[in-house]
Amino acid sequence: MSYTEPHWHHSVLITIDTQNDFTLPGAPAEIPGTMDVIPAMVELLEAYRAQGLPIVHVVRLYEENGSNVDLCRRALIENGARVAAPESPGAQLVAELLPAGAGPMQSAALLRGELQPAGDREWIVYKPRWGAFYETGLDAFLRELNVDTVVFIGCNFPNCPRTSIYEASERDYRAVMVKDAMSQVYEKGIQELSAIGVNVLAKDEVLAILNDLN
Repeated sequence: MSYTEPHWHHSVLITIDTQNDFTLPGAPAEIPGTMDVIPAMVELLEAYRAQGLPIVHVVRLYEENGSNVDLCRRALIENGARVAAPESPGAQLVAELLPAGAGPMQSAALLRGELQPAGDREWIVYKPRWGAFYETGLDAFLRELNVDTVVFIGCNFPNCPRTSIYEASERDYRAVMVKDAMSQVYEKGIQELSAIGVNVLAKDEVLAILNDLN
């Protein structure tokens, strides 16, 4: 028996921080390579929607006074940098990731810890620090959905995705990273994840598996 093998019928696709300010060319906090993985992310999102499997978009929001910002970035925001500010265009998810008819993010509700519906079996969650599970209701929500497998894509592997993957592992989720649907991935990081039982797959491998689900 493999305790780490994904249970695809009980999986959720989680996008991390793929917001305009971190993604679009010339954006104030652009992470190189994030725009390049948007097409792969869109393919995976469409495959999950076609299967009726849940999707969660995890985002950051930085209050303009810096009050909710990580210590390592707080001075930057306090000194006037405007990154992922609530209700700003830069805080919004990249438009291509959202299903048709999805409205804008509701920052006030998200900051209160509410999950915002974005479509059928699709939600947005705010996280206050690197990890998607830190001081959020994500774990309890996924348990309610009978999810035991988490599949990660998005922005910026060394920081928020990697932390979120380790948090998922320590909560006994079966974890998957889609290596070509995430920015800033590097070989040593792949080796480290593999060593703790994370399934590191390519986008086409995941699409083939999803296509065979019935």
